[in-house]
Amino acid sequence: MKSLKTLSAAAALTVLPVAAFAQDAPGFDEIGPYIMTTLLFLVGGFLVFWMAAGFAMLEAGLVRSKNVAMQLTKNVALFSIAAIMYWLVGFNLMYPGDFNGYFAFNFVPTVLEPVGLAASDAALDYASVASDFFFQLMFVAATASIVSGALAERIKLWPFLIFVVVLTGILYPITGSWQWGGGWLSELGFSDFAGSTVVHSVGGWAALAGAIVLGPRIGKYKDGKTVPMPGSNLALATLGTFILWLGWFGFNGGSQLAAGTVGDITDVGRIFANTNMAAAAGAVVALIATQILYKKPDLTMVLNGALAGLVSITAEPLAPSLFGSLLIGGVGGIIVVLTVPMLDKFKIDDVVGAIPVHLIAGIWGTIAVAFSGSATIGAQITGIIAYGVFTFVASLILWVILKAVMGIRVSEEAEITGLDMSELGMEAYDINKG
Repeated sequence: MKSLKTLSAAAALTVLPVAAFAQDAPGFDEIGPYIMTTLLFLVGGFLVFWMAAGFAMLEAGLVRSKNVAMQLTKNVALFSIAAIMYWLVGFNLMYPGDFNGYFAFNFVPTVLEPVGLAASDAALDYASVASDFFFQLMFVAATASIVSGALAERIKLWPFLIFVVVLTGILYPITGSWQWGGGWLSELGFSDFAGSTVVHSVGGWAALAGAIVLGPRIGKYKDGKTVPMPGSNLALATLGTFILWLGWFGFNGGSQLAAGTVGDITDVGRIFANTNMAAAAGAVVALIATQILYKKPDLTMVLNGALAGLVSITAEPLAPSLFGSLLIGGVGGIIVVLTVPMLDKFKIDDVVGAIPVHLIAGIWGTIAVAFSGSATIGAQITGIIAYGVFTFVASLILWVILKAVMGIRVSEEAEITGLDMSELGMEAYDINKG
């Protein structure tokens, strides 16, 4: 290790060259926006990554104890598959640059900047490719997690993971490019700030198609009645909800896509506040509604009410006031309370309530954008229909193919035993002891 004396001598010898270099180096006014936006993407990205833990805990808490290890396995696997597929083809399909607005034949892996990138070689008007890729990747993983929860307790592991490969590598990036990649919906005036439709309803449509093809769990609907199947651990489900709530600040706040000016960073703060208000309103409305309808509050409805509030505000978390955000989130809360039993009437078995939360509330949030003046109602309806038709039909076809080729549902015996032992040969909880 050099001594201070040696370092001082070396510094003295380099005063003039360093000073000369400093005169030519760009100042913070020039590189600051690039640095701050890159930092926003990195912080937002790891907050959204933490939502993977939220989905895992929520699902683990809402499935029965005999299926918990399977849900945890699916969540780790789907995130990992999403990361690989988005690098391999997804990112450049979704953000192809100039293209015809509908589909880009851009099947090339993502390439990061070289090590030690010089300011003169950076795109100083935006952020690093690495941070942008990292941030956007977290959204596609969230989409896959939505499907996981809805189809829990009766789907085979490997067909599900094959579906995730296609969803994260092809389907999600194609539709994402229509809005965020400068595609035809963006040109039409459709607006979805952080993904009520682009992320959440896409996951919801894929889950709905899967639930229809897969069918309900054994014993869920009997003699015209819905049989309750309580989850294994509501403490875990509550923890998962709070983790998702936390991650949503990165989800919505990072979608400002800029942090280099006073206006941008102030807007990020406004997004945080509006996001929180919508979640709180969704939870409170669900709490009150279940008390009125069922004479007792329902914790699972309250949890999903908060999540529905978050989904609802995601399409436009910047423009509304705090009161406007309260109204948007509150409607999300009542949507959950009303649509969960509606799905049961159609015998569509959604274990965790993902379809009401992410699909129905996502549609509501996308429509609500028109009320803030950020888009026309016609453009919003067009986007909702386009995403719904493409994702539902493509997912339905894929689920039918998987069912015909390899089967997507476990045997009746395996379902009764539980997927932990039948599919994995292990248990999250040793229910035979203690």
